[in-house]
Amino acid sequence: MRILGHRGASADFPENTLEAFSGAITQKADGVELDVMRCATGELVVCHDEWLDRLAGLRWEVLTTPWWKLKTADVGSRLGFAPARIPLLDEVFDALPSHAYVNVELKCETTEDHGLSVAVGKRLSERRLGERVFVSSFNPLCLVRLARAYPKLRRGFLIDPERGWLAQAWGWLPLVARTSVHPHFSQVTPERVNRWHALGLEVAVWTVDDVDEARRLRALGVEWLITNHPGKLRRQLKRPTG
Repeated sequence: MRILGHRGASADFPENTLEAFSGAITQKADGVELDVMRCATGELVVCHDEWLDRLAGLRWEVLTTPWWKLKTADVGSRLGFAPARIPLLDEVFDALPSHAYVNVELKCETTEDHGLSVAVGKRLSERRLGERVFVSSFNPLCLVRLARAYPKLRRGFLIDPERGWLAQAWGWLPLVARTSVHPHFSQVTPERVNRWHALGLEVAVWTVDDVDEARRLRALGVEWLITNHPGKLRRQLKRPTG
């Protein structure tokens, strides 16, 4: 089972920053999970929230704010860490070692994605990142757009526990996922894992910080574990049980 740092090692560093991603690798994570969206000037920025209120105390919407302004925001101090800034997607790939896996989540809550999906697909294809990068989204329309433009890229569908299970797991999943399914840990059962594996999908579970839950998922054959504590969980999983 491979471990991915959720927004990097986000328990120890400001989320979705170069510090968090390098920290996850230092903590022996196999890779990282990150969020990407477009800003007003078209750059692919790594950020989870549509607005910067929580992260920086700023009433700036990422989609309508230019990159020159976004890169001045401090997204570390308000979370209790040292000052840090929002990175570009390219900066993250430049900083990570070539062996690191990366789960790129397309962040878009609306029908119109303002070119996000195709722009990410284009950048990933240009960088020739191959099998170590896979793209996921809660928004199936983003994955449809990605599949049409870049069908060879690895795609995974995120399942939202607050939305209807049947429409997601039986409706959209077979249509948009090429390589993986990404459920919340509370949704994972032996029967579901077996069914997903029968479909040829790997299972990437979020967000798991409890070692007993991690052991349960490992026993079920889950391939990917997404956690805020990659180093701590790695150490705990190595310890014998009993």
